[in-house]
Amino acid sequence: MFTNTPFEAAAKAMKENAEKFNAASAQEAFKPMMAQLQAWTDLAQKQAQSAQVSMAATMESFKSVKEPQSAFEAMKVSAENSMAMATQNLKDVTALGVSQFHTSVDALEKAHPAPEAFSNVAKGMKDAATKIEVSIESAMKQGSAAIKKTRGG
Repeated sequence: MFTNTPFEAAAKAMKENAEKFNAASAQEAFKPMMAQLQAWTDLAQKQAQSAQVSMAATMESFKSVKEPQSAFEAMKVSAENSMAMATQNLKDVTALGVSQFHTSVDALEKAHPAPEAFSNVAKGMKDAATKIEVSIESAMKQGSAAIKKTRGG
């Protein structure tokens, strides 16, 4: 009895469809994925540069420390800056992820055999992603408020 393994099935599909392959259309299909990857690369680079600037500023502030109270204040400022940067980074990552999710859902809807039938599902998926983004932002604001409250500010 003949059994078809996943490798054999993939090889068969590739062989049967090889003549249909169009390098130009394949390259075109990869453009959105490459654009998304580039967006993540740009964001990571921006965040890394921001962290370097913050670290350099922190190190510079410690150079002028002469007494314990100044050291404490410098650490406090550094911690506040780090929290603000982490909050902004999370917002940026969430916004990019949700934006790319919306773009992917739009592409899926466009490619769907019955886009009008998929429309409500697509809207629901995009609304859910947006609600997640709003929830994350709300949680960050609440966390920030709690931190300010504990330090009396």
